[in-house]
Amino acid sequence: MGSTLSEAYRDSPLQLHHIVPLDFRSVQTLPNSHVWSQSDRDLPCGVPIGEDLQIPVIDLLDSNVEELVGDACRAWGIFQVTNHGLPSDLLEDVESKARRLFALPAGQKIKVLRSPDGCTGYGMARISPFFPKFMWHEGFTMMGSPVDHARVLWPHDYKRFCEVMEEYQKAMKTLAHKLLLIILKSLDVYEEEKQWSAMVQNSDAGALQLNSYPSCPDPTRAIGLAPHTDTLLLTILNQTRDTKGLQIFREGVGWAPVSPVAGALTVNVGDLLHIFSNAKFPTVYHRAAVNQTCHRLSVAYFYGPQADSIVAPFSKLQSPLYRSLTVKEYVSLKAKHLERAMSLIRI
Repeated sequence: MGSTLSEAYRDSPLQLHHIVPLDFRSVQTLPNSHVWSQSDRDLPCGVPIGEDLQIPVIDLLDSNVEELVGDACRAWGIFQVTNHGLPSDLLEDVESKARRLFALPAGQKIKVLRSPDGCTGYGMARISPFFPKFMWHEGFTMMGSPVDHARVLWPHDYKRFCEVMEEYQKAMKTLAHKLLLIILKSLDVYEEEKQWSAMVQNSDAGALQLNSYPSCPDPTRAIGLAPHTDTLLLTILNQTRDTKGLQIFREGVGWAPVSPVAGALTVNVGDLLHIFSNAKFPTVYHRAAVNQTCHRLSVAYFYGPQADSIVAPFSKLQSPLYRSLTVKEYVSLKAKHLERAMSLIRI
């Protein structure tokens, strides 16, 4: 994402107790700090969990892929893709390396703790300060090579971890750009915004997030990740080993799990794409659940433009709903106001 985006996080540093994850292996019962009330878990509307949602599953080799992706973005803001081009052995290798990282003793992981005003390293979710309780989650964030942190974790055996994570980020960036071009065609702004999409592709504004949700002694009173939307353009999520955990909020339905499809990746619209589409594409309110028996992992790739890029509805779209601002300015707003950030730029 570049140093300028890091500055947006430096403007809104977290308190230290919102950075250090719990040593999950040291507790046998759910501590009060991680006990969520039913009403807090079921934000925004106090709606309990419903049945599984069958979100669109799209074959990227389908001749009607632009129409299918456009329809999914408008109706759902989330879909799953097959024939995405990522080799299964790379997906498995990333999961294996993530499990190796999170299996380290807590004292070792703390050595690469994300700083209060930092973007990368080990720690709790950045959204933690907005909620009354802590989440049953630990994460590791990378922007480019994780070599500096990996050397600390494995002084004599870090190169393969870095190679796998760098290869995965490169493959994800290629896939994300392909999806963005498809989406722009579905909006009928493709030629007009072709130069803009090339600029996004040439930027380093991507982040890879490894998420760990350890088995939980009382999953009915805990939450893995609290309800939120993603900030950038697109998120591509690999729900490893086909274990359920991702849940989305849908008007008229409430919260519902998203059942993973074997070999598929989940794609969801982020805030910036919602703005660029002039609210034609909903940004997806989602959360993560935990369970009692499974240590679940997920791997999320966040794709976006450079921090100094201008964010505004595409010029071809009539009656803009949002004012223009830079990516850095929006990231800073989101870091300070979370879900209120979008209303603050509404015209």
